[in-house]
Amino acid sequence: MKLNSRIKERRTALGMTLLDVANALNVKEATVQRYESGEIKNLKQKTVLELAKIFKCTPAYLMGWDENDCADTKAGAGRLPLLGKIAAGQPILASEECEFFSPIDDTRADFCLRVKGDSMVGAGIKDGDIVFIRKQDCVDDGEIAAVLVDDEATLKRVYLTDDTVTLISENPKYKPMIYTKRQCKNILILGKAVACHTVL
Repeated sequence: MKLNSRIKERRTALGMTLLDVANALNVKEATVQRYESGEIKNLKQKTVLELAKIFKCTPAYLMGWDENDCADTKAGAGRLPLLGKIAAGQPILASEECEFFSPIDDTRADFCLRVKGDSMVGAGIKDGDIVFIRKQDCVDDGEIAAVLVDDEATLKRVYLTDDTVTLISENPKYKPMIYTKRQCKNILILGKAVACHTVL
């Protein structure tokens, strides 16, 4: 079953209207209708993650890669979908390009991302590595998280105050990324990094 069919299926199963979903995503009702008709084929990673949260299912289920729609799927239950690259460009989900990676030990994760760049080498995370992400919208200070900034995904240590969000690299050649409260509306924490698989 394709992404557009899964979106319609979950919306109907939960008794939600197109307008309900549109309001939750902060988009127009016609946009959700285009998702369901398949007119919009490739959705941004942020959109798929938000839809999965709204529909109480996993991103992998929406993409048609997993028949298990439980939002609390554990890594041990099967392979996890690679949703895109992190720290470079716009992460786009395209079902025809999907890959899967086996979970590490008993780590609970929802999806994984391929690292591009050397900003986290000090934490042992290198270019090309696969990072396993547990979906959550907040993390403790100093934890490493996948963060969406203006539709670009990056992997950084996160520090929060009442007025700022600071993203810190584990490489001295990169300066801290500091965002004010006003800028924070463009920032979304996708989840906490819970494991890393080194690609040789």
